[in-house]
Amino acid sequence: MADRRTVLVMGASGFLGSHVTRQLVDRGDRVRVLLRRSSSSRGIDDLDVERHYGDIFDEDAVRTAMAGCSAVFYCVVDTRAWLRDPAPLFRTNVEGLRGVLDIAVEAGLQSFVFTSTIGAVAVGKNGRSAAEDDPFNWPGKGGPYIESRRQAEDLVLRYARECGLPAVAMCVSNTYGPLDWQPTPHGAMIAAAALGRIPVYFNGVGSEVVGVEDAAQALVLAAEHGTAGERYIVSERYITQRELFGTAAQSVGRVAPRIGLPMGLLYAVGAVGGLLGTLLRRDTPVNLTSVRLLDLTSPLDHAKATRELGWQPRPATEAIGRAAEFYVQRYRKASA
Repeated sequence: MADRRTVLVMGASGFLGSHVTRQLVDRGDRVRVLLRRSSSSRGIDDLDVERHYGDIFDEDAVRTAMAGCSAVFYCVVDTRAWLRDPAPLFRTNVEGLRGVLDIAVEAGLQSFVFTSTIGAVAVGKNGRSAAEDDPFNWPGKGGPYIESRRQAEDLVLRYARECGLPAVAMCVSNTYGPLDWQPTPHGAMIAAAALGRIPVYFNGVGSEVVGVEDAAQALVLAAEHGTAGERYIVSERYITQRELFGTAAQSVGRVAPRIGLPMGLLYAVGAVGGLLGTLLRRDTPVNLTSVRLLDLTSPLDHAKATRELGWQPRPATEAIGRAAEFYVQRYRKASA
């Protein structure tokens, strides 16, 4: 077992953050978590952790939680890409992070592991998988959410370069697996497929995916083996929407969706959703920006994480199947 150390997980109530917390407890670390009192902690309630309460804007709470820690795992993010007013995205994802980084620089950490996104990575062209060092090649197309995440990652890497913060950025793809209590938006789609509520899929739509436990392991490994100022792609494979929904359905004995719809129809739905949002002055999860994010995904190369961190992810299809089983079991218990 590795030397016992004191670590802090920020965002431990979230799906990935809860699994990072679980793995750190399992390896024998003294684990602290910083939670908002309003957050559901169901994903970590069975764990022996030291709880601190506050949010990322509470400097005293952050400083107290971070004091004496060797590593910080930052899993805080506002993922509401559909917001008509993007101000909350930049406030949390950029400005809130900036305050935490200022405190982290003073804390004498051995590592600061930042959860970024594959949305900050280039899109591969002509069938080629994109890697960490490829220049970002789709500016302005991902909307305010992607821009806030790019600014956040740039901020972390700048603190590593200019302030000596031992930070690494982990570009994580869609995570799947058990204990997704909320669930996440992409998890909700798997739940619907597993319950037989999605009879169709869209041709040409795909995404990069990874098992949540493997993603959490990558973050834990990065604290030990990551190179400060570097970014690492944390994704196991690219999967089409047809295979994604089919894997979920078949793992629980359901019939896989058989009807493929054209991508143009999805863009039409997105346009209608955006128009309704404007007319009703409401945030609509399906709009042209969210559809474009689905359309712009491409295969990625995680060889750097394997080479430098020793990360060996399992097939993400196994995690998707386990996620489907979790959702179905939870539905049956709720319906009993």
